[in-house]
Amino acid sequence: MIDARPPALGDRAIPVSVVIPCFNCVSTIERAVSSVAVQTRLPVEIILIDDFSADGTTELLHDISGRYPKRWIKVIEETSNCGPGRARNTGWDKASQPYLAFLDSDDSWHPQKLEFQYSWMMRHPHVDLSGHACQVTATPVPKIVSYAISDFECTPVSLGQLLISNRFSTPSVMLKTGLPNRFARNKRRSEDYLLWMEIASGGHCATSALPLAFLYKEAYGIGGLSGDLWGMTKGELDTYRLMAEMGHMSRLALIGLYPWCLFKFLRRLTHTEIRRRTNTGEAHV
Repeated sequence: MIDARPPALGDRAIPVSVVIPCFNCVSTIERAVSSVAVQTRLPVEIILIDDFSADGTTELLHDISGRYPKRWIKVIEETSNCGPGRARNTGWDKASQPYLAFLDSDDSWHPQKLEFQYSWMMRHPHVDLSGHACQVTATPVPKIVSYAISDFECTPVSLGQLLISNRFSTPSVMLKTGLPNRFARNKRRSEDYLLWMEIASGGHCATSALPLAFLYKEAYGIGGLSGDLWGMTKGELDTYRLMAEMGHMSRLALIGLYPWCLFKFLRRLTHTEIRRRTNTGEAHV
């Protein structure tokens, strides 16, 4: 792993806290942290939340913290496994900066991500949450394409659009730390989707087509909580139910979204099967 030790923050620092939930991630967390350390504009702090790991992650997080300037990386240890949503809440509550960006321990960022996204949000202070596209890659060290800051333009995302599909991948999200919302404490599937919709119901959200995050596995169908396609679908159905209970949409809209959610499940199932056959040589696309 490249030692991406940043110099003193100085003028490169922007008022952003980065939160990374960590659970049994010894093989990927260094890549994630390094992608933050090579940002063209550095965050004031990185908060690593160890979600009661059992594979040496805890020790590695403290080791990584020691490689960088003092207090730049903060390690918080949970006393029980609470899931990524509650771990992110822990980091959110400890964040000292007015803007917050989320990164998952098995993903990484394009070096220009924080500079572009923060600059855009400064020019659009009415926006509470922004996101951008993500690139799925099987390459351990993805090719980095340099962009101009003018390439990062966002379009609004309404609650209605979010109800049809989740427009925000968590590693793409930057939001205002002072928002009162949080990830649902007792929800382990689709908790991020629920949060984005809650924020959109009372605020402004936007997204860019520029791919400034790298995902090293498909969004669904391979490992992790999202690998359980039916469980993922049940999580979305529960999210719609909660949105209706909170009064953010009508019961009629809820009834209409149920068959749409089931259609998405069948589509994901089909895509996953095609991908599996392609990867095993059973089919050629």
